[in-house]
Amino acid sequence: MKIIMTKPSIASEIAPTGRLRVAINLGNPVLAGKNPATGALCGISVDLARELAMRLGVDAELLDFDGAGKSVEAVRAKQADLGFFAIDPVRGEGVSFTPPYVVIEGGYLVPTHSLIVKNEEVDQAAHRVVVGAGSAYDLYLTRQLKHAQIVRAPTSPSVVPTFLDHQLEVAAGVKQQLQADALQFPGVRLLPGSFMTIYQAMGIPAARSPAALGFVSDFIEEMKATGIVAQLLRRHHIEGAVVAPPGYPPHG
Repeated sequence: MKIIMTKPSIASEIAPTGRLRVAINLGNPVLAGKNPATGALCGISVDLARELAMRLGVDAELLDFDGAGKSVEAVRAKQADLGFFAIDPVRGEGVSFTPPYVVIEGGYLVPTHSLIVKNEEVDQAAHRVVVGAGSAYDLYLTRQLKHAQIVRAPTSPSVVPTFLDHQLEVAAGVKQQLQADALQFPGVRLLPGSFMTIYQAMGIPAARSPAALGFVSDFIEEMKATGIVAQLLRRHHIEGAVVAPPGYPPHG
């Protein structure tokens, strides 16, 4: 990867402790996970965090969280200097977003015997939809669902176990994770298509200067334009996610 030197003032603002403290969300398997053999954090967000730290001339300190909501709060509270989040207006309170680096989809999982066959049929009063508390799906569906009841699992990885244990009607989450769950657990099926498009970006505390946000945003745009993001998606065997187009999303 190309190394770009940066002004000490920008580095000290983005990483004021002398280390780049990065919130890593383990609730989204598209972004990050743990090496099953070593337990070390790995994934596209981990690689991007380390590359940015190198650009700033500091070490990366990776702070792992089991849900997006917790990692957002760490950045808001300035306990972390940077995180990887879905762009959402609620999360925008206290967090400034870069342009997105990847686009992923949100999907629904239902029991095999369910009469639901389309995404549009989910929003009914008789349906309970389980989501990870504080996830992008929780925030989005809280705004969009008018009739169905939302049930919040503690974390995104616990959505399908909660769905099965409580015999709920619908599970919502990262489409790739639900596809994997459908292969692991009998008696479930994934609805075709997606109910939302998710733009994943870096987020820094909103109190950081426009120059700091500009530096991190330029970094993300370079990672996309030079093919690094596409390379990382291939390296980590991520299917279904695509490199985000240049700039901010239409409603970002």
